[in-house]
Amino acid sequence: MANIAEKTATNVFYQARIRASKHNESLSSREGAADIMAIDRGRLYRIESDITSPYPEEVKMMADLYNEPELCNYYCRKCCPLGRDVPEIRTGNIDRITLDVVRVLKDVYVTRDKLLDITEDGIIDESEKEDLNKVLENLERIAQVSEELKAWVKKNL
Repeated sequence: MANIAEKTATNVFYQARIRASKHNESLSSREGAADIMAIDRGRLYRIESDITSPYPEEVKMMADLYNEPELCNYYCRKCCPLGRDVPEIRTGNIDRITLDVVRVLKDVYVTRDKLLDITEDGIIDESEKEDLNKVLENLERIAQVSEELKAWVKKNL
C-alpha cells in the first residue's frame, strides 16, 4: 500500500472506502471509486484528505456504494452546519442495539405520562420545566436508537 498521509488515514470517507474495497476491488483505488461514482478523482482526493467537504449527494453515493449508511449521520453531525444537533449513531451489533431499543421503549410510557401531565392545563410553569427537559432527553434517545437500528438494518439487508 502506498504511503498515506495521517490526515487521509484518519478520514472517515477514506476508511469507509478501504473497508468496502475488501468486497469490491475497484474501490481499492480512488480512481476506481471516482469512476463508479462519476466524480473527479481529484475531488475524491480532496474529500478524503479533509481539504474540502463532500456535497450531500456525494455522501449519499459513498454511503450506498461502500455500504456504510452511518456516513450520512457523520456528514450531518460534522460537516453540515444545520445538522450539528443530530445525535451520533454508534454502529455495533444487533444485540446491543436491540437492548438499547428495549430500554428506550420501556421509558416511552413514562415520557408520555409526563408530557400529558405537563400539557394538561395548556401552560408550562417553572415547576414543569425539569420534567419537560426529561421528556426532551427521552425523545432524543428514542431518535438516536432508532437511527442506530435503521443504519444496522440498511447495512445488513
